[in-house]
Amino acid sequence: MSLTQTLAQELNIRSAQVERTVELLDAGNTIPFIARYRKEVTGSLDEEQLRQLAERLAYLRSLAERKDAVLSSIAEQGKLTAELRAAVEAAATLQA
Repeated sequence: MSLTQTLAQELNIRSAQVERTVELLDAGNTIPFIARYRKEVTGSLDEEQLRQLAERLAYLRSLAERKDAVLSSIAEQGKLTAELRAAVEAAATLQA
């Protein structure tokens, strides 16, 4: 499942809203600015929804980076098996 689909499902909003909001956040726009002046782009998401989306987006991106780092480290040691790769890729939290 893609990052956009995951966020849309978790936050119960449309994928298109997620995509456009992520674009605005990645462009450096602040949550208050997006909430006030970009309602037509986000489909009228309120400030709380935008904040939840931004926080979850940051967490999921961090998780993906950590998974890549762990897989790379294990592969460098020559100990990466298919089962281990599957376990790391299936991890839903940073702690796992």
